[in-house]
Amino acid sequence: MFENISLKNRRVLITAGASGIGLELTRAFRHAGCRVLICDINREALNAVKTELPDVLTTESDVSEEASVKALFTHANSVLGGLDILINNAGIAGPTGPVESLSKADWDQTIAVNITSQFLCAREATPLLKASSHGVMLNLSSAAGHLGFAGRTPYSASKWAVVGFTKSLAIELGPFGVRVNAILPGAVDGPRIRAVIAAKAKTLGVPEEELTQRHEQQAVLGRLISPRDVANLALFAASDAAINVTGQELAVDGLTQALI
Repeated sequence: MFENISLKNRRVLITAGASGIGLELTRAFRHAGCRVLICDINREALNAVKTELPDVLTTESDVSEEASVKALFTHANSVLGGLDILINNAGIAGPTGPVESLSKADWDQTIAVNITSQFLCAREATPLLKASSHGVMLNLSSAAGHLGFAGRTPYSASKWAVVGFTKSLAIELGPFGVRVNAILPGAVDGPRIRAVIAAKAKTLGVPEEELTQRHEQQAVLGRLISPRDVANLALFAASDAAINVTGQELAVDGLTQALI
């Protein structure tokens, strides 16, 4: 799909853009003609992006830290000369286990990375997006952002928060022509979901292969989501094809109705 969408010269910032879904977003928006700046906490992954995509701008940043986010947006405004699209992609899986086994430190970290980072980035991005004639914010949530997820309470709580944050921002920024949507992927194939499956299999005392099959079958289409699926939806949501789409939960989950 993204080969047919042009976002030529749109200025894009993607958080955690050096691996996983973020890297596929980086590839897609670059291919669509955008000027792309990505941040990540992993310097090695950023260096790999520079090798693959030398025209993509990169910077190291921890978006869960206020000072780091302020520095990030000062840099973004300097190198891009403004901002048209912010993609709040940074996130972590958080701990797996029954609620009575979880530590406050794990809870705090999950909330900090998955939702506080989005608040910090949105706060800095909003003046820039208001000044753009194509202002768009995309916030990565999850199927766990509208479904219960036993054993993953910090993650699910943070992803529900993303949806509420998104809908509220869409109302707040709509009068300024800025669109805000949440993207809710199902189980996305890659190292993160494999680690989650391994941890949950251990907690439940079942083979990993069995739990992998359950994850594949929890969507009615019977397969995991690919990072490209998420990037395709993000391109649509950021483009003028979605000019009247805002405040929405945009699911790309193969119709997942219950989480394992």
